[in-house]
Amino acid sequence: MSEQPNIILINCDDLGYGDLGCYGSTLNNTPHLDRLAKAGKRFTDFYMASPVCSPSRGAMMTGCYPPRIGFGSFNGSIVLFPGDGIGLSSSETTVATQLQNAGYSTKIIGKWHCGDQPEFLPTRHGFDEYFGIPYSNDMGRQSDRPDRPPLPLLRNETVIQAQPDQRGITERYTDEALQFINKNQDGPFFLYLAHMYVHVPLFVPQQFLERSKNGAYGGAVECIDWSMGILMDHLEQLGLSDNTLIVFTSDNGSRARDEGGSNQPCRGTKATTWEGGQRVPCIMRWPAKIASETVSDAIVTSMDFFPTFSKLAGEAVSTERIIDGHDVSGLMFDEADYSANDTFHYYAQNRLEAIRVGDWKLHFQKGDTEISELYHLREDVSETTNRYSDRPDIVAVLSQKAQAIREDIGDEACGIVGKNIRPIGRVDNPKPLTEYREDHPYMIAMYDLPDMPTMSG
Repeated sequence: MSEQPNIILINCDDLGYGDLGCYGSTLNNTPHLDRLAKAGKRFTDFYMASPVCSPSRGAMMTGCYPPRIGFGSFNGSIVLFPGDGIGLSSSETTVATQLQNAGYSTKIIGKWHCGDQPEFLPTRHGFDEYFGIPYSNDMGRQSDRPDRPPLPLLRNETVIQAQPDQRGITERYTDEALQFINKNQDGPFFLYLAHMYVHVPLFVPQQFLERSKNGAYGGAVECIDWSMGILMDHLEQLGLSDNTLIVFTSDNGSRARDEGGSNQPCRGTKATTWEGGQRVPCIMRWPAKIASETVSDAIVTSMDFFPTFSKLAGEAVSTERIIDGHDVSGLMFDEADYSANDTFHYYAQNRLEAIRVGDWKLHFQKGDTEISELYHLREDVSETTNRYSDRPDIVAVLSQKAQAIREDIGDEACGIVGKNIRPIGRVDNPKPLTEYREDHPYMIAMYDLPDMPTMSG
């Protein structure tokens, strides 16, 4: 068996902390993901570096908090939009570049959302191949947004279809994944599968919709689960299961509105720095190395993937630039000498809104409003009992740690510009990947399910 594991990273879109059976859901049927968790390690305190998707995904790829790489804000928006002239800088190193340098075949399938201009696409950031929709599925032509450019489906850097039938996208993505695994079964390979689901609008295949107990949302979750089952079975059939690390997670919390998502028992939703906005499911399975039926309550983040996957691949992490992630391989393997990171910073755009140190979380800001709230997350994950007044000692310690990160990467709420930030990538004369043509025979010229809220990502 090769010392380098195959690595499959599966990242859902807007899947909430409480949306899987193994995280407490009684609405969504997720037998394959529950089986994945039983065969590996489930993390209870796993965080994405942002509560919305472009900064979340940029952070996961680079191992850095979004403001460090210029991903705190995008021309005043919270995420990137079609045709923006900004994106992930060519000077940044991604986890895919690390693994490519270590001899891995690399592919991303699905949502990228780190820039749609050629200079920002995945094929310029360490991925040998790309197949997918480069941003959110509500960013095409749809009933409440008819003036948007058609939704592009790319192969590498070429648009191969505009306005595809979204009900078939997950099946197409899964098939692409199987083909990639087949082609690279002698390994090592890195597959990043970034699902379209459960971002709205929810176009769901009929069979999943019919058996769902939770409407279209539940059907979309079950479709993700189906895809996981197909991948696990295929790895088993090829004899690759034992030496393949599977990591399953979500880019931020659920919107948890009327469509059926859940962040329970966490407070808050996507786009907030309450726990429900950034604490998400994370499951890791690697039969050769990770003990089955294990659970960790250590603080782990998506930024940790960069140094951890690099370590597993035998690729050194450069010391020439700062990254914020930590190697958590010792935690994955239950090694006694592992020293856990105990601190996490909650950024909303370029504002530091909260900090967690150990079991304590201190909130400073929510949008433009200052707040003073302290919670003990181990006892109060729902953030209901404010301990600010009775624990000034904890407030002082966390405030001091927060000041250090402000000086490092900044805090707009305090007017502080960080000392160690890097610029976002920029191009001249950007344009959308597609333009609408009345004479083109689109599969679906206009999506008919509106995305009523204005928030995207």
